[in-house]
Amino acid sequence: MSTFGTIFRVTTFGESHCKGVGAIVDGVPPRMALTEADIQPQLTRRRPGQSRLTTPRAEKDLVTIMSGTEFGFTLGTPIGLFVPNEDQRPGDYSEMDSIPRPGHADFTYQIKYGTRASSGGGRSSARETIGRVAAGAIAEKFLLETYGTTVNCWVSSIGDVSMPDSAVALADGGRGWTREEIDTHGTLCMLRNPSHWHVVSESEEPDAAQRKKKQMALEIASEEAFLAQYNGGPEALAALAAVPSYADHEGKLYNHAGVEVVAPINLAAWQTDELLPLRCPHPPTCCRMATLIRQVKSEQDSIGGTVACVCRDVPPALGEPVFDRLEAKLAHAMLSLPATKGFEIGSGFGGTVMRGSVHNDPFVQRPASPGPGGVKEPAITTKKNHAGGTLGGISVGTDIYFRVAVKPVSTIGRAQMTSSYGGDDVVLEAKGRHDPCVLPRTPPLVEAMAALVLIDAALMQRTRLGGSETIRDDARTNFNPRAANGHADSSASKRPRNA
Repeated sequence: MSTFGTIFRVTTFGESHCKGVGAIVDGVPPRMALTEADIQPQLTRRRPGQSRLTTPRAEKDLVTIMSGTEFGFTLGTPIGLFVPNEDQRPGDYSEMDSIPRPGHADFTYQIKYGTRASSGGGRSSARETIGRVAAGAIAEKFLLETYGTTVNCWVSSIGDVSMPDSAVALADGGRGWTREEIDTHGTLCMLRNPSHWHVVSESEEPDAAQRKKKQMALEIASEEAFLAQYNGGPEALAALAAVPSYADHEGKLYNHAGVEVVAPINLAAWQTDELLPLRCPHPPTCCRMATLIRQVKSEQDSIGGTVACVCRDVPPALGEPVFDRLEAKLAHAMLSLPATKGFEIGSGFGGTVMRGSVHNDPFVQRPASPGPGGVKEPAITTKKNHAGGTLGGISVGTDIYFRVAVKPVSTIGRAQMTSSYGGDDVVLEAKGRHDPCVLPRTPPLVEAMAALVLIDAALMQRTRLGGSETIRDDARTNFNPRAANGHADSSASKRPRNA
């Protein structure tokens, strides 16, 4: 199905090589300020062509609100969102008309529907997620303005390169980083050895087109030299380790393995304007990830990894036991994304080796202050958070945190032995423009789906209670039906009922 949600409903449409993609969003509360400027930043974070570590497909992914708003405010009617596909190359997929790509949904779409999109994977393409991200941006705006809720996701591992748990920020504001910190700390600047690279000046090449072509040739030569040194044995690797390959947001320099190094005398000659937004907010790990992706890309292969996500200031009492528990809805949402293969919340699989006496989250009194956005909160909270922000499938009011596993991209240029639809043995070398690793572009997708789950759960709870509150009381006292009916002796309601 292409629709997600019960009250806040999102239906996505479009394929990777049709005229465009988008979503219809129904159930958006009226009178909320909303323009394209509220949606575009998340689409820009997920768009292709952000760096040499992603697909080179050139798409601006500019969104247009087609309906559901007037004078910059929502009407409460369905909101239509549209993003045109501008860089389609369906011819890249002609070879795959008769060959299902290994690991891809070509085969299963064919046997299910008896037909399939002939280029780009159709609905199974990651282009489908544009509608989700656009709708998620609307959901995030409502959650932030109503409850103070924020949803932030970062890359925690790529291949065998993982950010250490000790690097995850634990501050008064909650676990993890803000979105701005993730984007800033998780972006590297590429450095190039001036022995193989330099900026082609106008005096060197007056013609702009030729200057651009020469600069590109130098970048290719520099990348080949880097990889040759990286794969050149112990002596060459030691030489590479002595020079900088990346710079972080503070100007610190790191080698290919994320070890901080001193600046060369001619540092300016090494500096480029090429940014690598990996969204791993730990620069040493980020450097190792960048080097791994560069190596994988040179081999015409792909690599997977994991992302972590934290939802802060989530109102308590969200989730609908038993089948629509909040973590169940989050798992549903995350595993509906392309290439996802696993989900864990809180302690996850690691919690299975712990004793209950250690894993349990004891309760403590909550500070006497209104919750974010003035939302009523329970009188107690948990001292720890091994549960990951839910108990019994209902939000506690603490941080909700989870991780999602993402497999390597299926479409690769490397030759693979496989079979045609007719059963003939063939060798497939896929053409097209594909990510060697989708992890740097995954956080906006995860943030969007988490926001869609939370807003739907919040609106469902509001229909139960009325108004904007999500909890009925602070849990200090239980409901007494006799007292509610005006009986003077309310103690009788506490007597055990006869069987």
